[in-house]
Amino acid sequence: MNKISELQKMIDESNNIVFFDGAGTSTDCGIKDFRSKDGIYNMKTKYNAEEMLSSNMFYYSPLDFYDFYRTYMNPLGAKPSTLHKYLKKLEDNGKLKAVITQNIDGLHKLSGIKTVYELHGSVYENYCLKCKKSYSAEHIFNSSGIPKCSCGGVIKPNVVLYGEMLNEDTMNNAIKSISNAELLIVAGSSLLVYPANQMLNLFKGKNFVIINNSETPYDYKANLVIHDNIKKVFEKLK
Repeated sequence: MNKISELQKMIDESNNIVFFDGAGTSTDCGIKDFRSKDGIYNMKTKYNAEEMLSSNMFYYSPLDFYDFYRTYMNPLGAKPSTLHKYLKKLEDNGKLKAVITQNIDGLHKLSGIKTVYELHGSVYENYCLKCKKSYSAEHIFNSSGIPKCSCGGVIKPNVVLYGEMLNEDTMNNAIKSISNAELLIVAGSSLLVYPANQMLNLFKGKNFVIINNSETPYDYKANLVIHDNIKKVFEKLK
């Protein structure tokens, strides 16, 4: 049995599937990932990506933060891919119980998937630090300079920056989903980002699958590892 057929069999036989992903699942939608040779970490910028996307940069040099953020983190216009549509079908069929994503591009929700835990937040949620008024992603990405609220406060994207903690409720829901899953599929993630990667250690179900272009530190724990393009894999699934 080839690996795609093996994965299909696992999916067919599972009624509690949890999908966990990272930036590699959005590259087919035209969004850059972080760690590949063409990823954001390898862009020549004033500071490295972790510094540019840190809470320190946002609070102490917000203009530099927003220049970087608008240039490299803008997903407006990106459409859900074959992967997102497949996951939506699994949820509609009652098999997929949750998507847990490290991505902030909102593509899972745009595809219509209902149960999505966005560990690192979403670019589609923005709020004034002073009065908490909400602003759209379009407002942020189409503005210039430091975006300000009508009250004069600075607007912050509701994304988890380096140096910030994950949202406790989101993390607890993700942990519960992984702990109860029968099949856990991880795709498009280097599995290097803490603490998101640590959640995988709580899986105690039947099958653990990793789909990624390159090796991850968790490959040895998986029942099935597929090193291939994610789009190619999900195009072959029924």
